[in-house]
Amino acid sequence: MTAASTPTAPDGLVTRSHGGNVPTASRGLRFTSYDVDAFEVPGGREEDWRFTPLRRLRNLHKGAASTGTATVSVDAPREVSVATVGRDDPRLGDGGVPADRVAAQAWSSFTAATVVTVPTEQRVADPITVTVTGPGVDKVAYGHLQLRIEAFAEAVVVIDHRGSGAYAENVEFVLADGARLTVVGVQDWADDAVHVAAQHASLGRDAVLRATAVSLGGSLVRQAPTVTFSQPGADAELLGLCFADDGQHLEHRLLIDHAVPHCKSNVVYKAALQGEAAHTVWIGDVLIQAEAEGTETFELNRNLLLTDGARADSVPNLEIETGEIAGAGHASATGRFDDDQLFYLTSRGIPEDQARRLVVRGFFGEILQRITVPEVRERLTAAIEAELEAVGA
Repeated sequence: MTAASTPTAPDGLVTRSHGGNVPTASRGLRFTSYDVDAFEVPGGREEDWRFTPLRRLRNLHKGAASTGTATVSVDAPREVSVATVGRDDPRLGDGGVPADRVAAQAWSSFTAATVVTVPTEQRVADPITVTVTGPGVDKVAYGHLQLRIEAFAEAVVVIDHRGSGAYAENVEFVLADGARLTVVGVQDWADDAVHVAAQHASLGRDAVLRATAVSLGGSLVRQAPTVTFSQPGADAELLGLCFADDGQHLEHRLLIDHAVPHCKSNVVYKAALQGEAAHTVWIGDVLIQAEAEGTETFELNRNLLLTDGARADSVPNLEIETGEIAGAGHASATGRFDDDQLFYLTSRGIPEDQARRLVVRGFFGEILQRITVPEVRERLTAAIEAELEAVGA
């Protein structure tokens, strides 16, 4: 795949936001390229990297060589096509183009990509499971995964990340007209793991994407989903649940690009944090371009600080270039336990530690209820309980 995209500002000057020194006036003008050398090495002051502890990236942003291999296994019904392909496969890149140096490095460094295709009008009854296992302690690996949902097909996919090591990848969700994809991405890494993922979603006419990101494990996890509407009538919902412990850095950076009319997007991310230096970052960028009349969008981020020493950064951004929209808004809040809720529960004889657990369950309940795979929902509920037990909450 050749291709570099070099957007220009109205004055004709080339703009670059990821890895460069000149911020873009609009998220719609951000620089994208498959070429890693087109991006400068980030130093930490750039807007797109200022929250990320670069010293913990295992040099993924500096072109770290691959020293191991991550394994990808797919459990899918017979009607689903699973293929291992090289970077010359013309389908790769249909979801989107890398927009930062690590994503471009992952593109340049993967040896084989996994392409999962659900054929036209096929409705897959059972969930498809993609398991990605890291390269191992002190190892570095790169990967590429693409999910293709053809016209009027429907599928539920669980992407399960586990194991150790440093892993950078590009993940593509390519939805044709009338396609519907429900995807749950679980970050259940070992304590040493570093994972940097760029997700690219392209939605056709009347396509529906329901994506849930769950971040529990790993030392540093940074996910950057981008949703692009290529035809009118599409609908995207992005949900997130993360629980950060001592020293964990869990970062989610979203861009929802409304470039065509009459599309919908909804974003709800919730995080709980406990322990010294537990850190979550949520950046929610929604762009409504001038042509995107009739857009309806809303984004919400909530963060619950369970102990002293934890930090949550939350930055919602809404950029609107047309007044002809159905509605747009955003909200963000970070705080500690609601004293009124705790008082209500303890006044009815519930011990305080149990009351705190009930509050956290209720906090995450909205997200967990929308996970349609019972086994995954039960597993995540148990993981949250274990997190709370670990500190005697």
